[in-house]
Amino acid sequence: MKVTQSNQVYMLSFMPTFFPINCYFIEEENSLTLIDAGMPFSKKSILKAAEDIGKPIQRIVLTHAHTDHVGALDGLKKALPKAEVLLPERELKILNGDLTLEEGEGESPIKGGAPKNIQTKPDTLLKDEDRIGSLRAISAPGHTPGMMAFLDERSNSLIAGDALQTKGGVAVAGDMKWSFPFPALATWNKKVAIETAERLLDYTPSLLAVGHGNWIHNPESEIRDAIIRAKQSLQGE
Repeated sequence: MKVTQSNQVYMLSFMPTFFPINCYFIEEENSLTLIDAGMPFSKKSILKAAEDIGKPIQRIVLTHAHTDHVGALDGLKKALPKAEVLLPERELKILNGDLTLEEGEGESPIKGGAPKNIQTKPDTLLKDEDRIGSLRAISAPGHTPGMMAFLDERSNSLIAGDALQTKGGVAVAGDMKWSFPFPALATWNKKVAIETAERLLDYTPSLLAVGHGNWIHNPESEIRDAIIRAKQSLQGE
């Protein structure tokens, strides 16, 4: 695992050259908020990174419920029984292994790995614009119906989950990058993902941090170009 810091954001990157999976710590005055829980093997390294920083993990926040974002959740909750677990409200069904669509979600199937036998139940179900410490929760559907991004309002750093990827080139969820196709293959609705990317761009983030790939400082032009490519790709289908 590699740890990189920018302001109060720490990126914990697993398998960065092959299949990068990122988790993030948001440093508060007296504690840490973990965003996403990686794979089951991530637990030990996440706990060690918190120990190195020297602050306790107070919250575990999930962007969405795909297996590569919740894998270490049960292990972390067992090690940190007092940590609050927060999940976007719509993602609860997916966390429970239920990929059925809800009213208004169209007919495109929910894709990607649904977790099996996750025992941890969220303490808090998040809604758009909820506040979690220094973070603002932002509804960011497209990759999944209920995914959320999180904006650290102190530095305007955006942790976008799988709304975008940077591995294989910056891309909106669902826009295929053949050198790293997995986020696109696991995306529920490309049109909604583009709308989400446009909304996230409106926040003019100083940092774009994603689930798969390196983060980007001052990413506005890269996000804008990715939106243009995604729209062209969708029109060509």
